[in-house]
Amino acid sequence: MVERIKQLNFALIIYLTLMSLIGFAMMYSAAGGSLSPWADKQILRFCFAFCIMLAIAITPAQILLHYSYLFYGVCLVVLVGIEVAGFMGKGAKRWVDIGGVNLQPSELMKLAVILALARYFHSQNFSDTSRLIRLIPPILLVLVPAAFILRQPNLGTATILIFVGTTLFFMAGVQSRYFIIIIALGLLCTPIGWHFLHDYQKQRVMTFLHPEDDPLGAGYNIMQSMIAIGSGGFWGKGYMNGSQGQLDFLPEKHTDFIFTMIAEEFGFLGCFIVVSLYLIMIFYGVMIALRSRHVFGSLLAIGVSAMLFIHITINMMMIMGLIPVVGVPLPLLSYGGSIMISILMGFGLMQNAYINRDVVLPKANGVL
Repeated sequence: MVERIKQLNFALIIYLTLMSLIGFAMMYSAAGGSLSPWADKQILRFCFAFCIMLAIAITPAQILLHYSYLFYGVCLVVLVGIEVAGFMGKGAKRWVDIGGVNLQPSELMKLAVILALARYFHSQNFSDTSRLIRLIPPILLVLVPAAFILRQPNLGTATILIFVGTTLFFMAGVQSRYFIIIIALGLLCTPIGWHFLHDYQKQRVMTFLHPEDDPLGAGYNIMQSMIAIGSGGFWGKGYMNGSQGQLDFLPEKHTDFIFTMIAEEFGFLGCFIVVSLYLIMIFYGVMIALRSRHVFGSLLAIGVSAMLFIHITINMMMIMGLIPVVGVPLPLLSYGGSIMISILMGFGLMQNAYINRDVVLPKANGVL
């Protein structure tokens, strides 16, 4: 165990810890200079999730490969169980109470899809990805949980899940003509999809197009966010000196809009540093994927990197008014237990791929 811990990519650990410390500092600021009620809880969650990350990192790759489908199945059962045992929160049924802990299964489902697709494509020959019949099982592995997540409703997480799945399909060697066909069908079905959106989702789209029409109602969040970002300038107003955040004009400042607080208090320079740290972590993931000698490890690393990238992209575009608000948190910065655990578990998978990069991993048995 000690030897495997020594093989960890400690640079990556330093970067993710530094990013988490920034998140704790911003939660402290959001609470007006107090660890309670957000920073103290998030620090404990980070310590707990960090231990899980290390445990996943030092687990033999053969074990992860063997239990990938089992983990997917358990996560899918819990996700489906929300329909029966889940409880409402912020207008959606997304959480389930397990032993007194509120868990959002859709967060773990993203990792389950990465593991399941990595195992499936690891078991296939490169030529098999050109056969449509071979693509039906992995397509179902993505679409089934995405459908249940949409029912919650949770459009943001479903979008992330599909994006991550699509990235893994591409990296596994699926021919480009299939992507072109799917994109074309998606564009054709867009008018039909509008009628299946919930009323609040339609309202978010209309607010995105014309936020100034209701600045004190539906457009309040995004208007305050843009005011805060613009007022930060290049250097920012200083730590705990942001007017929009400190005077509670900025909504959800410790969760989805925490990057807005960074922009207001530390300006463009602070945003540049945060984005750079994210890009470095994603770069490490891509390099680990390219370095791995087996498909399973490569897809694990690239899947987690894609998950980070789409989370960051959606959140930052959302708070700047470039896309409708969909409630996607910012990894390692936003307050929340499920997102912290899932992201650090993802880094555990990335570290596992790094430690086992030179392992010759045989084809899995009992594949779909």
